[in-house]
Amino acid sequence: MVLPHFFSVPFRPDLIRRAVISAQANRQQPYGADPFAGTRRSVEWPGKGRGMARTPRVKTTNRGGFVPNTVGGREAHPPRAETDRTKKINDKERQRAFAAALAATREARFAIERGHKVPEHLKFPVIMDDEIEDVMTTWKAREVLEATGLWGDVERSAAHTHVRPGKGKMRGRVRRVPKSLLLVISVPSGARGFRDLKGVDVVPVNSLGTEHLAPGGDAGRLTIFTPKSLKALEERMGYHLSPTAIPAPVSLTAGGKKA
Repeated sequence: MVLPHFFSVPFRPDLIRRAVISAQANRQQPYGADPFAGTRRSVEWPGKGRGMARTPRVKTTNRGGFVPNTVGGREAHPPRAETDRTKKINDKERQRAFAAALAATREARFAIERGHKVPEHLKFPVIMDDEIEDVMTTWKAREVLEATGLWGDVERSAAHTHVRPGKGKMRGRVRRVPKSLLLVISVPSGARGFRDLKGVDVVPVNSLGTEHLAPGGDAGRLTIFTPKSLKALEERMGYHLSPTAIPAPVSLTAGGKKA
């Protein structure tokens, strides 16, 4: 196959990480402490000369309150809901980061560094026939992955799924599932059989983002494309990347060797 031009974009890990951090920050829900937390009590200072600290005391008791150095008092510098935690990124930087993350999928060493189990015979970028988008059952999806040698990476994700430490368990994030395969398809409703596999994400071209290709900011996720998805992706990228701004397209086979 003649690979689209965005596979020739230079690898920019700094831009990729910046784009991912920006995406994570911009969807973060505002949070902050109650402005009156720790101050809903009547306190007074009895004055000097009593042989006691100058800490405000709750009226009619000797217990401290209101100030940060007391139990039940306010926090010194609490998080504020009005704080702007968004992170800006230029449009061209974001587009270049997306293209660089796509280009990183053609390098096997990046996938290995991320911890993916990569068969020795596998050639990058991984391109499968369009029929994979018609797989609608999990057992059929498993047959496809076992035949191509990619089932081991799904097993790796399932084996390392564990209960999350800390309070995240109370907030709907009970288990942490390592990322496995990413399947890029051309239509939103395709390849339903892959969606129940541990760590596997099925994303249509129009919804594909830098964070899908580089979870956590680390590029090189083991990604499967189809000819249809590559064509749709090339149409999408044509509006953002000028052919004069990147090296000329290179005629390559699916294994990354010159034809």
